[in-house]
Amino acid sequence: MITVRALTGRHEFADIVNLQRMIWGWEDLDILPVRFFVVAIDIGGQVWGAFDERFMCGFCVAIPAVTTAATTPSPFLHSHMLGVLPEYRDTGAGRMLKLAQRDDAIARGFDLIEWTFDPLELKNAYFNIEKLGAIIRRYLPNHYGITSSRLQGGLPTDRCVAEWHLKRPRQEFTTLARIPVPTDVERLRRTDPAEAVEIQQRTMRLFQQNIESGLAVTGFERSPKVGTYLFSSWPSD
Repeated sequence: MITVRALTGRHEFADIVNLQRMIWGWEDLDILPVRFFVVAIDIGGQVWGAFDERFMCGFCVAIPAVTTAATTPSPFLHSHMLGVLPEYRDTGAGRMLKLAQRDDAIARGFDLIEWTFDPLELKNAYFNIEKLGAIIRRYLPNHYGITSSRLQGGLPTDRCVAEWHLKRPRQEFTTLARIPVPTDVERLRRTDPAEAVEIQQRTMRLFQQNIESGLAVTGFERSPKVGTYLFSSWPSD
């Protein structure tokens, strides 16, 4: 049985450093060090761990932030990283981490949690949008630069910004635009990088066009061959 609890000690943060290597295959240059998690706790952030008995199988970390786009700045949580070991990805560990993060955020008065994710990672997209109810109104091309992660396959680190409005009830939306993405991008990253780049660039162009038109991603459909982002009108802040 998976359990989730807040982490506070440097020895547990050292376990997170090792998890980063196992989950993403990063080189040391890209790994968050122990001191980052110490600072996150010191400034009012969150560090959560998922455990299979005493074995840490996943984690997430969030740091407090302030909006810069709005006329009146307001605080929110930026969920910088969530990772679960491959053998635990269908156990509900990721969902438990996010729900713990949400409950603590609400208890402390936050209305919003944001994070970034790769729009080509369709399982994450489904989880973020359909399971959690996040929306997308921003697309960031090559946001982190090229990283050493084997999962990225050397592609630019394009990212969507997920907005999780914690106190806003979920609504039904009328779909005004769709962006289909093939489900075999992960294979193409290894076998046909040029095709993977073409899919990424097409996805970026369509996202930017729809967002510039005032639309937001409010839904996601999936089939064995395609995942589809659903765009709708979203009320302005």
